Formats: sequence, C-alpha cells, structure tokens
Amino acid sequence: MKSTTEKGDRRIVRTSANSLLLGKMPPGCRLCVKGAKMVLFVTGLCRRHCFYCPLSEKRAGKDLAYANERPIKSVKDILDEARSMDALGTGITGGDPSLRFKRVLAYLRLLKAEFGRDHHVHMYCCGELTSSQLIQLKRGGLDEIRFHNWSAEPVKLALNVGLYAGVEIPVIPGDYQRIVSLLAELDKINCKFVNLNELEFSDTNLVQLRARGFRLKSDTSMAARGSETEAIRVLKWAAKNTKLNVHYCPSVLKDSVQLRNRLKRKAKNVARPHEAITPDGLLVKGAILNLPHNRLVPVRLRLMRDYRIPRDLIVIDPKKKRIELPWFLAKKLAPVEKDLTFALIEAYPTYDGLETTLIPL
Repeated sequence: MKSTTEKGDRRIVRTSANSLLLGKMPPGCRLCVKGAKMVLFVTGLCRRHCFYCPLSEKRAGKDLAYANERPIKSVKDILDEARSMDALGTGITGGDPSLRFKRVLAYLRLLKAEFGRDHHVHMYCCGELTSSQLIQLKRGGLDEIRFHNWSAEPVKLALNVGLYAGVEIPVIPGDYQRIVSLLAELDKINCKFVNLNELEFSDTNLVQLRARGFRLKSDTSMAARGSETEAIRVLKWAAKNTKLNVHYCPSVLKDSVQLRNRLKRKAKNVARPHEAITPDGLLVKGAILNLPHNRLVPVRLRLMRDYRIPRDLIVIDPKKKRIELPWFLAKKLAPVEKDLTFALIEAYPTYDGLETTLIPL
C-alpha cells in the first residue's frame, strides 16, 4: 500500500502476504510466509497464564513435543517431518520452551548437524533465560530469538551475547500506550525487530476474551475487532518515533498464506499415486467404505482384475478399514458397483491426515 505516514517519516508497506511492515521483516518471518518452516513444539508447559493464550487443550499444560502435527517419540520423528516438507528452517515454540532448555538445545544441535548452518532456527520464549543459557543457544547456532515479554531487559541480555533478538506480542485493543512505551524502550537498546500479532479467538481463550468485552472482527474471521486498527496506530507511531523494524501479522496470514504454503510444500512430497493435490495443498482421493476386514483384499484384487487398475492406484488402509483409489475412478465405479459404498475424501497432507470433507457417492 502507499505510505500511511507524513512526509519525512519512514514508510509502512503492505507485503505480498497482506501483512504490514515498517523497515525489514525478520528472516524467520520470511521463511514462515513461504511455508518453509517446521513448527517444533517443545512443551506445553508455561508458568504464565495469559488470558489470550490460544493453545489447545490437547497441548496446554502438558509436557508433550510435536514436529508440526507429528508426536515426537524420538529424534527421527523430527528429521522425518522436516524432510517431508523440505523445511528450510524451524520455529521452536510452546508453551515456554525455556522450561525445557536441555531439550531445546538438543533439538537445535540436531537440526544444525543434520541440515547445516543455513537451516534457520528461531525460538520463542518468555524471558526466563540466563546469560549462560543464551550463550549456549548462540553457540548451538540459534539464528533468532523472540521474547513474548513486556520488558526490554531479556532482549538486552540476548543482544549482549550476540543473538538476533526481538519481541513478539499480540495487539490487544486498548493497549496502545503500553505497547508504544515498550517500543520506546526497545528502540533505545537497538532491538532487532518487533512482531505484532493480531489478537485471535480460539476454543480455549473464547470465554476470557468475551468476558473482557472483545468481539469478533467479522463472521468469517477469528480475529478480535479493533486489534488491526490498534496495530496500524502503533506502526504510525513507530514510524515517527523509532528506528525499529516492526511487522504486523494479521490473523488471515496464518491460514490463507503460511499454512497453505506449508501444506503445498508437504503435499508434493507425501502424495501417493492415487491422491490428487488441490491448489490449497490438500489431498483428494476416492474411498470404498464400510468393508469388513476379511473383504478388503478380495475386493481390491477383483477391482484390479475387472477394471485393469494398476496396483499402486488402489491401496488398502487397514486402520480405517477401507480401500483408497483415485477420485475419478471412485466416481466412475460408484454407479456400477452398487454393492460397494464409495465416497470422495479431502484431507490434509499432515501426519495426522485430518479429513476435512467426506462426500458419499
């Protein structure tokens, strides 16, 4: 977009990902927008109880680790997930990863050893790290650290040991003065960047946000009304009064850009011959449902024989007790194989294979 500042001030621009940027975007954000970063969830533990925390009940308060949607049982799971999406970097998150520091350090060293120094790793934390720990992260190859904190002190500590350090906070409507006061302090210490996130509703923070008077921006968005307006106001202030790099990340960027790009990267690597990839990176296939276990193999063999279907285009999913095949074959066979139950399925290319659509034929 055009400059929203007065003549002589720094320009605020709208990026191709529909975010707003003053100065330079952090390297970690640039890779996230491309969908090229694996999300390494180290733990759901956290000493804070932020009313706006969007973490799911499945993860919040639990000492569990995931690589994207894949539960981590061994370091092999981390490497397999990174390879499955051709990850160019990793974002270490939680909870508060600093509460499992040894785990963070081990994962960081693993990623750098396996994928090299160019594999960009950033980490979120709540500012509980000591100088000694920050030095260990620096030596381990951490490329970027983001503090979820309302004080400049943790950032100053990280900058002093040579880390590329900044702050990432949600823009809570009504917090303008608190935010610009923090930015003024961060500017004094030459903080590398500030990320402002649009406040979002989730299943776990819905009650808390509503109790404080926050409402949805629209019927089609999970963002809080007024958050973006406040963010633009902060950006204009920062343009006039600081040298900071400030990036505003809207709610829609995470789903319509970041997640979509990550799914597309992964789909190209994990799609099987019978699965088609949609423009959004989802997998579409046909399925024959409700077959007893002892009929799966005979039905597959008969269909292969009767319709000359190559074996790699018709496969058995024993866990879901079904036969899978290309969507167009399912549509072709449904009218003639009346004793079988056909459906079209759309699913995420993720480890959990979340199915978004099932259409009976």
